[in-house]
Amino acid sequence: MAITSNGKGSAAGSAPRCIALVGPFGSGKTSLLEALLARTDKVARQGSVANGNTVGDASPEARAHGMSVELNIADAEFLGDRFVFVDCPGSVEFLSEMDGALSGVDLAVVVAEDDERKVPALQLILKALEARAIPRVLFLNKIDKSTRRVRDVLSVLQPASAVPLVLRQIPIWEDGLATGFIDLALERAHVYHEKEESTQIDMSDADLAREHEARFTMLEHLADHDDDLMEALLEDIAPNRDQVFADLVNEMQDGLICPVFFGSAEHGNGVSRLLKALRHEVPGVDLLSRRVLGTTSRAMLQVVKTLHTQHGGKQSIARVLEGVVSDGDTLFLNGDTEIKVSGLFSVFGQQANKIATAGKGDLVGLGRLDDVQTGDLLSFENGKIESLQVLERRNPVLATAISAKQGKDEVRLSAALAKLVEEDRSLIVSQNQTTAETLLAGQGEMHLRVAQERLAGKYGLDIAANTPHVPYAETIRSGTKVRGRHKKQSGGHGQFGDVVIEISPLPRGEGVQFSDTITGGVVPKQYIPSVRDGVLDALGQGPLGFPVVDVSVCLTDGSYHSVDSSDQAFKMAGILAIREGLPECKPVLLEPIHKVVIACPSDATARVNAIVSARRGQLLGFDARPEWNGWDEVQALMPEAEIGDLIIELRSATAGVASYTAEFDHMAELSGKAADIALQRSGRQAA
Repeated sequence: MAITSNGKGSAAGSAPRCIALVGPFGSGKTSLLEALLARTDKVARQGSVANGNTVGDASPEARAHGMSVELNIADAEFLGDRFVFVDCPGSVEFLSEMDGALSGVDLAVVVAEDDERKVPALQLILKALEARAIPRVLFLNKIDKSTRRVRDVLSVLQPASAVPLVLRQIPIWEDGLATGFIDLALERAHVYHEKEESTQIDMSDADLAREHEARFTMLEHLADHDDDLMEALLEDIAPNRDQVFADLVNEMQDGLICPVFFGSAEHGNGVSRLLKALRHEVPGVDLLSRRVLGTTSRAMLQVVKTLHTQHGGKQSIARVLEGVVSDGDTLFLNGDTEIKVSGLFSVFGQQANKIATAGKGDLVGLGRLDDVQTGDLLSFENGKIESLQVLERRNPVLATAISAKQGKDEVRLSAALAKLVEEDRSLIVSQNQTTAETLLAGQGEMHLRVAQERLAGKYGLDIAANTPHVPYAETIRSGTKVRGRHKKQSGGHGQFGDVVIEISPLPRGEGVQFSDTITGGVVPKQYIPSVRDGVLDALGQGPLGFPVVDVSVCLTDGSYHSVDSSDQAFKMAGILAIREGLPECKPVLLEPIHKVVIACPSDATARVNAIVSARRGQLLGFDARPEWNGWDEVQALMPEAEIGDLIIELRSATAGVASYTAEFDHMAELSGKAADIALQRSGRQAA
């Protein structure tokens, strides 16, 4: 079905617009999706999150935790216009789902509520939209539970937004409850009806006065970017209504303002007005195409999500930016790798239905594109594509050591982890060579819990998850000279290797150095590499049970037997010398220290500093977070052992929004009680 878009809001028959529903955790995004589907007759009855009967949040993990943990996609039609709604999780631990979705949407509806504790979380959302230049409107939800004037609520929310939050409505109050609204653009009053469309009423004199004042404030914001409107206001001339609407649409689409609507998703209030605004004011897919590709005009698709279904295999959810795609079509991955579509699907909640074709603006599932990842561009023509968008991975903040309880499942676990990482770009799987552990890292405790539940439920794996071991090392404080002799006679040729080595400490970070000063052939040259191999093997585990670093070993003397000496004998001699000599060199434990940068709201900086200090951290200072109003960055040096579950305490102290990055800085000596604790946790005993 070849369809076109006018790019500035649609008329009937145009390409569907794709709308992201975003906002802080618990703000009511899934309830709003349900209300939108009910108002457009896409579902017969509006479900509720509490009853577990919504189109969104239908996965076992979402139902179990009562929260969104992945994208929910649903389409609807309103007055002849087609929409695709993408409900994004609001928890900071699942914002990577939103990152992918934003690469393929025309506008975002930011769902917020009258709760100043959630303002930092709202700022996280708005920052992501601002960085991607995505047009947005704000839907102030739960107006039925608000006890303050909307104007006062906006003054609380405004610091989260880089552009003015501009009221498009004001509520009609009755006995402290919002019973309706006044549309400031249309200058009309409406009264709410439970889960039904509102009806127009006449304004009282008091409401009329409130409307004039609020409308003038709205017009002042618009006039900041329209000289003609500013002149009309200064001369007290009533502006043309078409001009007002044009300014509202253009300034919203240009990211100069964020219009504000309100209502109650749970009761269906304000939903029709929001739909009408979306119908007339959301830009078409052409604007998205220009955000992605600039002036380039080529038929292509943007991949926004990757799924692995139990029966249908891999699906790539993609937005068609231009052209028509059909099942069996040949596409080009990022302009150069040829791939073939094996199945085309429409997506509605947990359902995927086969379709023959998809056109411009559609959001569809493409089957079995094995090499395609979230964020990729697919085109109909061969040739390199340069996207203006870069989909970056979020830094992990918590890790667990994961393994299959039964050895026979290790291969299945590796395959399942690879699929999880494909689906969720904020999950990272790595191998710690020092501790021989497989690490699954993510965005927080709940994020990793959901990943483990998917491994168990979706892939049938019985897994063990444990706190990762800290990669301690050890070094020495003094040196020694020691002989190592390996002599064995068991019939026939025996074994003989004899070496004298000097062991001494090196400055921190120098690693391991081996040298020799052999003269006169007391240790034949051909055996010296074997001595070196033995020394390095023995240094792999010192007296405290950890790899030994920052040590120098020099082979100074030895002897050999013309018949019984061999490479293996001299290797064993090197091992014996190290094992005997290291305990005499005052071994000491070393722990990894990381440079940590913590991002947090400014009002929580003191609490964050206290957390760092309590975890043996060395504060280096803090400063304002660049381009983040009301946020700080705290810099510190912290032992890796104290970073493991740091994010849990940080999130608790910052209403769930803090994050951090950590980078290895150096190894530092650890002694006393802290060393004893480290050794006990690692299953070793103090020397």
